[in-house]
Amino acid sequence: MLNIKNTPPHIGYYLAGFTDGEGSFNISFRPRPDYQIPWKVSACFNISQKDKVILALFKHHLKCGTMRARPDGVWYYEVNNLTAIVENVIPFFEQFGFLSAKKKRDFQTFKRIVSMIRSDDHLTIQGITEILKLRNEMNDGGNRKYLDEEILKACGESSETIRQILKQQE
Repeated sequence: MLNIKNTPPHIGYYLAGFTDGEGSFNISFRPRPDYQIPWKVSACFNISQKDKVILALFKHHLKCGTMRARPDGVWYYEVNNLTAIVENVIPFFEQFGFLSAKKKRDFQTFKRIVSMIRSDDHLTIQGITEILKLRNEMNDGGNRKYLDEEILKACGESSETIRQILKQQE
């Protein structure tokens, strides 16, 4: 369990600043045909860098996550365990914060979606629709493996309903 008091302020603010420029809060959808709503909705915090020392600092002070090397020589640190995100990542960045309006906005949206996942809202069509809407506000839309339309269609929504949902999101 993370005890934020153990993180020296200069390290906490350094990591928050580094995240402000290089980190990412993401919500992903992965197909799971064995689920009632055929998608696994996951929250993830990640950051990549050629210098693994900085990423090891994140792992040490956040007390969670994994590090791995990509084939291109870049190191990748990620936290995708919901409990670790709720108990470690969110409190850490609530304590040390961000300076940029964009990262502040993305973090607030991320926290809202995490709360929805914890409340099992992601297990309903209405929840999925709201999560998709919120996710599109994060990371300037970002690159998505699965389009909103694809996700909603797999949930059994009709083409007309999907069209109406997507129109409301504009």
